[in-house]
Amino acid sequence: ACQPFIPPRARLGPTAALLSFLGPWARRGRVAAPPARPGSLASPRAGGCVRLTRLLLRAGPPCVGAPLTAARSSLQNCSLTEAGCGVLPSTLRSLPTLRELHLSDNPLGDAGLRLLCEGLLDPQCHLEKLQLEYCRLTAASCEPLASVLRATRALKELTVSNNDIGEAGARVLGQGLADSACQLETLRLENCGLTPANCKDLCGIVASQASLRELDLGSNGLGDAGIAELCPGLLSPASRLKTLWLWECDITASGCRDLCRVLQAKETLKELSLAGNKLGDEGARLLCESLLQPGCQLESLWVKSCSLTAACCQHVSLMLTQNKHLLELQLSSNKLGDSGIQELCQALSQPGTTLRVLCLGDCEVTNRGCSSLASLLLANRSLRELDLSNNCVGDPGVLQLLGSLEQPGCALEQLVLYDTYWTEEVEDRLQALEGSKPGLRVIS
Repeated sequence: ACQPFIPPRARLGPTAALLSFLGPWARRGRVAAPPARPGSLASPRAGGCVRLTRLLLRAGPPCVGAPLTAARSSLQNCSLTEAGCGVLPSTLRSLPTLRELHLSDNPLGDAGLRLLCEGLLDPQCHLEKLQLEYCRLTAASCEPLASVLRATRALKELTVSNNDIGEAGARVLGQGLADSACQLETLRLENCGLTPANCKDLCGIVASQASLRELDLGSNGLGDAGIAELCPGLLSPASRLKTLWLWECDITASGCRDLCRVLQAKETLKELSLAGNKLGDEGARLLCESLLQPGCQLESLWVKSCSLTAACCQHVSLMLTQNKHLLELQLSSNKLGDSGIQELCQALSQPGTTLRVLCLGDCEVTNRGCSSLASLLLANRSLRELDLSNNCVGDPGVLQLLGSLEQPGCALEQLVLYDTYWTEEVEDRLQALEGSKPGLRVIS
């Protein structure tokens, strides 16, 4: 599932970015309260206005007036530095309605982060989500962040990805995460220089923090040794983790064995990404065997670019015919070929399969494989999304798919064909199909 994304405001200065974010509510440097919407965190009775640039960016005391009613603010990629962070403590104190703050892609540095944390520690600050990707943070930033985690129960989501905090920084941050006052639900530490040694601390955190629901450790060299250290924590009765991202973590089939024990025992785990790890067909076999166990209720599995071949498809096929919980399977960038695709299609054509999203991009599928997929589209009533990007299917392959999509019994809602090429004749037929079936999207 895709996370909500606020697009970066590239090449905008800080003030312009704020005005861009606030849109029609910004009037000559002032902000009026937007109309309340269902589900909005904005107070319907909040009135008045505040001076945007002075309150949020310029040095000096905040303006006196009603609080800004926006619940989210994005200052992503605004060239915000330590110098601009001096106003953050007073700003956060003056914006009690602010719930989300996106500061990614700004060179805040450790000094700027320390100023930010002063504001986060203020009792008037009720921030719930904080994004700090690519902010040039090091291990020195982890003690201020740990202090925030120990002091506030409001913060629920923290993203520190793509900062060089390293093994030492992660250890310090872990002390804050392990505190009983910490109520964090989502922690993202992608590409932070973590090592297998950090996994022992992480084990204790996931074992004791029942609030933690999502943990992203992608692009860290944890290896099989790190996974072995982490898994006992995941197996703890107190662990309620739902989403675990371990993409590009140097995991092999050996590490899969430890993860499989977690899959078989933890019904709470719903999403697992192992993309970019060299699991091989043996790793796929182990995962499929775990997915057949009654204790496994995984709904989304990503094994993109995991060195799989057609040989794994017999295990995947058996799993798909018997597992009733898995809804999304990402198999892209594996050498499955037409023979592997045919095997998968035969399994998914059987009654009772429940898979809704199947990704087969860059899997060496040709026109022959499209024949099997076209038959699948007519036989399967649960599949809603199919990704065949970057496969050499040509006009014949696309036409076979269109033949099935044009049938009223085809339930597919989205077909993704990035980096796939066809003639103008096929394009005309595609456009006609989308016109006749408003519920179908063909993305290319």
